[in-house]
Amino acid sequence: MEENQNLDAAIDAKLNEEKQARLSGDVAGTKKAVIDIVELCYKAGAWKTLNDQIVLLSKRRGQLKQAVTAMVQQAMQYIDKTPDIDTRIELIKTLNNVSAGKIYVEIERARLVKILAKIKEQQGQIAEAADLMQEVAVETFGAMAKTEKIAFILEQVRLCLDRQDYVRAQILSRKISPRVFNADTSKEKKKPKEGDNVVEEAPADIPSLMELKRIYYELMIRYYSHSNEYLEICRCFKAIYDIPSVKEDPAQWIPVLRKICWYLVLSPHDPMQSSLLNSTLEDKNLSEIPNFRLLLKQLVTMEVIQWTRLWEMFKDEFENEANMLGGALGAKAAEDLRQRIIEHNILVVSKYYSRLTLKRIADLLCLTLQEAEKHLSEMVVSKSLIAKIDRPMGIVSFQSAKDSNDILNSWATNLEKLLDLVEKSCHQIHKETMFHKSALKA
Repeated sequence: MEENQNLDAAIDAKLNEEKQARLSGDVAGTKKAVIDIVELCYKAGAWKTLNDQIVLLSKRRGQLKQAVTAMVQQAMQYIDKTPDIDTRIELIKTLNNVSAGKIYVEIERARLVKILAKIKEQQGQIAEAADLMQEVAVETFGAMAKTEKIAFILEQVRLCLDRQDYVRAQILSRKISPRVFNADTSKEKKKPKEGDNVVEEAPADIPSLMELKRIYYELMIRYYSHSNEYLEICRCFKAIYDIPSVKEDPAQWIPVLRKICWYLVLSPHDPMQSSLLNSTLEDKNLSEIPNFRLLLKQLVTMEVIQWTRLWEMFKDEFENEANMLGGALGAKAAEDLRQRIIEHNILVVSKYYSRLTLKRIADLLCLTLQEAEKHLSEMVVSKSLIAKIDRPMGIVSFQSAKDSNDILNSWATNLEKLLDLVEKSCHQIHKETMFHKSALKA
């Protein structure tokens, strides 16, 4: 009881000092008085009094911005020193309410929200944690360090993925441009000019830009895995593979390069996939994993791949991915791999034949007639192949229908070639005739 009376008396004395300093416009004096009041409450272990004093001080008439900022920053140091979780949450909520709507303490509020969201997540309340984090738009904070902004947005994305809110996760991920990770951090920071916003240093627990790059692409892999967008997943692994710390350590880049190869094979055939496939084949590191070099080589070679032989060769490697960095390739991956091999084989057949019976195609691809027709139709619909099926005759034509202009242009080209040949022949005959005439005269 006596301790409480002493604390109240000490706080009252400091409140009078704070009032005099505030009314006289003494910034340093007001800040000192406010910090002293907060310290008195902390040292006495009076957490409820601390919360009450924070609210009281923030609401005093004409309270200085610098004093509120100093008070919030001082009180934030005591969050980890609270005796129990309820006291901690109460203190965070008090500071949150005090800093709400105040631009000069927006960074502190963002950090408080992040701490509270972490507590909610530990209690199993993922949805509440995600909702808390989404209330803060850190991309508008001019004074926050770039790495801290990225780390905060990545935390928002992670929580959305944890609650399986993929639409919001995509929207939030677009706030980060991948180009930001390619910024040259070695350049010296320019000294801020007078009038410029001073950017605060990021806290010590914020990862470096390259670590954030890895976290970003790992989250994007989680997002794209939901919809089985294999080419996008491959591009994410490619970005991780290009991180200097990964490239220097074979224990890290070998599993990543394996994943790049698998997802390239799983990706539908298109110009982007073809470009990545050829650039990966040129990578010298691929010689460390010869099996995967052979796999990619088979895809760029215009030859029919026998599925059963390929699966026997790579089945163990495929199943071993579950024990590697990045985890298994997904439940649907084996089925999709067979689909891609069939599509490759159909493209190979279309290069060598202009017309072919459906039965012969089915024999070449080791499929039934129904399966061959189904895969052909799907490729035509996705516009990765030009073909027409004459079902009564059972003939597939891989030639595209030409319009009248194309036909006329081809005729004109043929006539030009013919006339050129006739002219060359006439010239050669004339040359031979002149040669024989000169020989006879001699």
